[in-house]
Formats: sequence, structure tokens, C-alpha cells
Amino acid sequence: DPYYRFNDVMYRWISLDNWTYSRTFKTPFDFRQWQKVNLVFEGVDTVAQILINNVTLGRTDNMFNRYSFDITSVIKEVNFIEIRFLSAISYAAEQNRCHKGYSIPPACPPPVQKGECHANFIRKEQCSFSWDWGPSFPTQGIWKDVRVEAYNHYHLIYFSLTSFFVKSTQKWRLEIEALFDVVSSKPIVGLVTVNIPKLQTQQTFNVTLQPGEGSIVLLVNINKSFAVEAWWPNGHGKQTGYNMTTTFIMEAGYQIEKFSKAYFRTVELVQEPIHGSPGLSFYFKINDRPIFIKGSNWIPADSFQDRVTYDTLRLLLRSAADANMNALRVWGGGVYEQDEFYDICDEIGIMIWQDFMFACALYPTDQNYLESVRAEVTHQVRRLKSHPSIILWSGNNENEAAIASNWFSIPYADREVYIKDYIMLYVKNIREIVLAEDKSRPFVASSPTNGLESVKEGWVSQNPYDTHYGDTHFYDYSIDCWNWAAYPKTRFASEYGFQSWPSFSTIKKVSSTEDWSYTSNFSLHRQHHENGNDQMLQQIGYHFKLPQSTDPIKKFKDTIYLTQVMQAQCVKTETEFYRFSQSEIIKGEGHTMGALYWQLNDIWQAPSWASLEYGGKWKLLHYFAQNFFAPLLPVAYEDKGVLYIYGVSDLHVDHKLTLRVIVYTWSSLEPVCILSKGGVTVKAQSAVPIYKESINDFLERCQNCTRRSCVVTFCLMGEGGLQSPTNHHFLSSLKDAVGLEKTQLSASVSQQDDTYIFDLHTTAIAPFVSLDVGSIKGRFSENGFLMTEKKKVVMFYPWEPTSIEELEGSLTLTSLVDIV
Repeated sequence: DPYYRFNDVMYRWISLDNWTYSRTFKTPFDFRQWQKVNLVFEGVDTVAQILINNVTLGRTDNMFNRYSFDITSVIKEVNFIEIRFLSAISYAAEQNRCHKGYSIPPACPPPVQKGECHANFIRKEQCSFSWDWGPSFPTQGIWKDVRVEAYNHYHLIYFSLTSFFVKSTQKWRLEIEALFDVVSSKPIVGLVTVNIPKLQTQQTFNVTLQPGEGSIVLLVNINKSFAVEAWWPNGHGKQTGYNMTTTFIMEAGYQIEKFSKAYFRTVELVQEPIHGSPGLSFYFKINDRPIFIKGSNWIPADSFQDRVTYDTLRLLLRSAADANMNALRVWGGGVYEQDEFYDICDEIGIMIWQDFMFACALYPTDQNYLESVRAEVTHQVRRLKSHPSIILWSGNNENEAAIASNWFSIPYADREVYIKDYIMLYVKNIREIVLAEDKSRPFVASSPTNGLESVKEGWVSQNPYDTHYGDTHFYDYSIDCWNWAAYPKTRFASEYGFQSWPSFSTIKKVSSTEDWSYTSNFSLHRQHHENGNDQMLQQIGYHFKLPQSTDPIKKFKDTIYLTQVMQAQCVKTETEFYRFSQSEIIKGEGHTMGALYWQLNDIWQAPSWASLEYGGKWKLLHYFAQNFFAPLLPVAYEDKGVLYIYGVSDLHVDHKLTLRVIVYTWSSLEPVCILSKGGVTVKAQSAVPIYKESINDFLERCQNCTRRSCVVTFCLMGEGGLQSPTNHHFLSSLKDAVGLEKTQLSASVSQQDDTYIFDLHTTAIAPFVSLDVGSIKGRFSENGFLMTEKKKVVMFYPWEPTSIEELEGSLTLTSLVDIV
């Protein structure tokens, strides 16, 4: 396994070599009967020369492009095909050497990443040369389908459909674009029929296809008498799609029948002045409804893309939806994901912020490079624009910030050269193509960016992190993460996070006994973020006692557990801050309308910012996300000695609810005081203060309570079983808590259909109760919770067959008081 222990370094020789793939194949049809025969590669990774029967067809230099070669004159009954690859590392180094005049930084990744140099000189997955959460595996090979296609007369190359709502007529309209290769020397005429049975819509068009490559655009008006069901994000409605058949019947040649799904949704990125605040808003409207964006950032699910199956994608994306997410950002240092990824997002309502594949670097803009990028962008937009899930194109990850904050120490005199390159690449090329190819969704040049303000400032703003405009990325590992005041009250938080370690069962698969300590060579080797392991301990130390066990393996497991508790609690605090800031402006800041934490998933088994481990196992953070992204949620915070509780709602209607606050002392399962406040109005799609009291008065009312001896829990309840998750607020650090007792935690397991039921029992209050069944695949209904009652029922949903015996044998129950 390339992921085992130190193999990423041991196998480095593979990527320094040049590899050739070859085989013989028989042509399964009579090629003499066809006017044109093509060899089509959906994806070649990356730099290669392609030969058939010793004739060079051409070269490839872009992993993200589709390549089609005309082999009409070289194909035989039996063929020998060869793909001669060049090492991506040596190609990138050579391209850098040839770039005369000025350098394009960064040259190399930081040594802690154990990576390769000049990734920005090759159109390849940027993180395959290493990242701060991933290994360096610069692969060479055929990473997508390859096929031979033969045709006469004409052939359909791309087919896309996008929907528009025409306000003047109050009707939906579909725009269908079909790109053909016409082989004949004369134009071909014919009929195209579009049929959407469920919408009683059928239209026929007369079309003429000109010789060569060209496209036709058909506008289909949807029958107005029919109520069209729109596509909505997860949590806001259904993801209705309509079966549609498009039939091309041409005078010459065969007919083509194309089956597709038509989705109807509009998207608007709103950037407007806000009363009482300088700057502009930055939020998304879907079908004319403002939507608070909740979710995370997606990275490649594996260093070896062929291991990313439909099931892998389904599991990870389903887990995002199950945690109440409605969006993911496909980050610009990875790959444009496979078709199935976007199909699943369409189906389950996950909106996609789609970066183009440029990240944390400056890039060359010579003619060859730009031509390659233009082909890449054109191909990807045509391939992906039919997906309703994609709501935004974004030019790059952090490259505006890299210039604005001068990450690469560029002398001021040379700045203009790089700004000119930046505009050339993202504005004059990428943006231009996107606007020409797809008028159905917005485009921003970078993330973070100040949106329209960046445009006004010539595309590179002075401070792309300005909270009054656009989106922000925020990372600070030295702050006390429980302190909400440390976070930016931004319009849109598109990246933020804290690291943790994956569970022991995940690490175990790629390590050996001597690796199982937090300070082992292995633990250092896996950490690709400078001082990452120490930063986690520092952050844990603010609020928890560090493990002191003399048993080294117990100490390692305890530390892993605490990193996950810390990460979950940190990201919870920060996300709740963004959610409760959505409806208010304070000192000119606020109206936060998006929270995408960094990051959803992992590329390998290592410490990282992810909430899902490699293989899909949920970290405690992911269980917390289920709650902090809940459609209805009470959130507490303190300011100047006053306790505030906000009611946060993504629901479409106002609700009259009861706020129930229960206070416990750490030493007893009996509440010390209960407060019920009825008639609380929680407004639709907003965050409103619903409770306010000074901490001193609050503690006085609950006799026997001090900050250290008590904990506050609260939830919202309404008619017809409407209920929020139970949230909690700590009045002091848990390392200072008074009265926490060693508890006896136990569980019995039973089965009901495909679900397993864990009946938990505790003898005392138990913070951060974690259930772990090792490497048995599946997830619990909740985890990492504060157990304040003697009994609790937790469900386990298996992803593969298991049994009561297996679960009982693998179960580890841990709470904070087990860490010594």
C-alpha cells in the first residue's frame, strides 16, 4: 500500500521515472465503412506522446483536458497503441527552467510537506506534488476513459442544458446546446424534437449543421399552465428533475437520441449595499430565496483517482447531507470532479462552489500555457454546466490574496508584472470563456476575494480578507478557539478550521507498533503542516488536561481523542458565531451568509482539518456538524458577563417555540434548575436574540452554582414534534471544572432491521461521550455528546453487514473523565 508508513518517500523513484503504457488491440468493427475514426481520451495524466502503429498522433500536457485524435488513416485490423509518459516532476522543472525573464513562485513546497517543486508549471492536480494535508504522489497514467469512436456524416460531441426563469413572461426556459462534428462537405439539415412528458412540453426545431465543428442552440419554452417544481438545496425543498428526450433526425445518417434530466433553478450572487454597514453584501439566492450556505470544502478523495469509486463518492456526499450541509466547495488544488460526483450532488441537493484548478501560487501566461488552459476551461464548463448543483465558478484558490499579501516576497517594483499575469489568466482568459459558455451562474475571480470591490480595484484588492466584502478564509491556531470574539464577522466564511488526528483504527491500517505515539517519527512524518502536532496540544491545553498515562498506547489514543474533541468544539464555536451573525450588523460588520469549514474529507490517513477520515469514518467534528448545521438551533455566547441565546433558523416560516434551559452541576445527574420560556418567536431564515441575562444573576437563581461547578444545556421545542438539538454552554474550561466524577459507562447492543441500537448507561455526568467501533464501517446517530441523563439510546447505521457480537467486541466507550 503506497499509504503504508513511509512509502510516500520510499516510492518517490516511481514519479522520477518515465513510464510507457502499451497494448495491442483488435478493431471490433470494419473501419473502412466509416468516414471518420477518432481515438478519444477523457483524461491523460499528464505529459505524454501518443502513438498508434508507430505513428505519433500528438502530445498531451493537461490532465484536465479531453484529447481527441483523428486515426482514420492509421487504424488497422490489429493495432499497437503506445503512450509514452514523461515524469511530471522533470517536466515541471524543465518548464520552469525555460521560463526566462522572471520567476513564477513558489518554487518548492515547505520541507515539512516532503513534496515536489514547480507544480504551477504543469496542468496537473496541484496537490499531487504534496499539500499541508496530503502526500506527494505525482502519478503518470490514463486516469479516465479512453475509447475509439467511428461515425459517418455527423457526430454529437457535447450536449448541455441550462434553465432560465423569464420574469417578463413568468415562464421557465431551457437552453439546449449541442456541439457537433460534421464530416460531410455540405451542410446537413434535419429536425430536433425535445420532449418533457411530465411537463407536457414538446417542441420541434428545424436545424442546419455546417461542415466542421459547430454548435446549435435551442430555446425550449416550458408549458406555462404547468407548475414546474424547482430544484432546491438540501433542507429547502425537493431536488426535482424531469426526464427529457432530445431526438436528432437528420436527412443524412442515423438519428441520435439523447436522454437527460432537466432541472429548474435560478442562482444569483447578491452584492449590494447594506444599511448601517460599509461595503457590500455577499450571499446566494436560489429561486429568488436567500439561502444561508452551510457546508465544507472538498479535496480529492484519494491520491490515486482510479480508487475513487461511485460508492466512495456516494458515502462521502451522503455524509455531508446527513450532517445538514447544503453546499461544498470543490477546492482549486485538486481535480474537477468526475461526472458521478455532480450527479449525486444534483440528486441530494448539495450546492457546489466550483473552483478552477489553480491554488496558492502564481502561474505562467505564455502562449502555450494559455492555450492549454483555454481548452481545459472550455471543456470543463461544457462538461459540467448542466448540473443545477453548481452555483458558482471561481477562478482560483487564494491567488489574489497571495499577491495582495505578498506571500512570495515580490519586490514592489516587480508587482505589476505579476498583477498583469493574474489578469491575463483569470480575467482575460478564464472569465471570458466562462461568460461566453455559461450565462446561467455567477463567476468570481478568486477566493477569498472582495467580489465587486476587487473588480473595482483592478481585480487585485488591497485586502481580499476585508470583512465588509466578498468571502474570507480565516486560520489562527494560537487564539483560544472558544472565544467567539477572535473570529471575523465576515459576509461569507468560505474556509476556516482546526486540525485533529483520525481515529486509532484508521491510523493502525498504515502503521506498525513502534509508530503508536504522538511523538514518533511516523506521527511527525504524517503531519504536513508546520508545528501542527504542537498547535493541537496547545489548543487542547487551553481547556483540557493533557493525557499523562504511563501506558504509551493509551496515551496516544487519549491524545487522538482529545484532538477530535478540541477540533469539534473549536469548529462548533466558530460556525455558531457565523450562523448567529446572519441577521445583525455590529460595528459595521455582519450579515454572514455562509459557513464552509475546511475540510470535509481526507486524501490519506493523517492529521488534518477534515471531519471525515480516509475511508469515510465520521470524526467527532462531523457529528457536531449535524447539530451546528441543524435547520433549527439555539446558540449561546457570552459578552461582557452577559449570557445571550439566539434562535437560528433555516426554516421557511416563523415559529412560536419554547426555550428550555436546564442547568446541571457536574457532580449530579439531577438538574439544579430548569427554565422554560414560552412564546419565543424564531423568525424564518434568520438569527434572533431570544434570551439575555447576566451570568451573575443566572448563577444566583440556580443556587449552588458557580462557573466551575455548573454547565448549561438548552433546546427549542415547538408544535408537532418540532425540536432543535440540545446545545450546551460551558461556563469555564473543563480542566477547571469542579465535581466531575469518574463514571461507569456501559452499553448493550440490540438489532432492529438493518439498524443497531446501543443502550447507554452512565453513573455520572459524562462530557464528550464517544462511541467507537473500530474499523466496522458505519455511523452513529450522534456522538461526542454531553451525557446528562442515566440512560441514552444511540443508533448505529452500518455501511456493510455486521453483527451484535462484532459490534460489542469492537466497542470502545470514552468520555472526558477517562482521560488521565
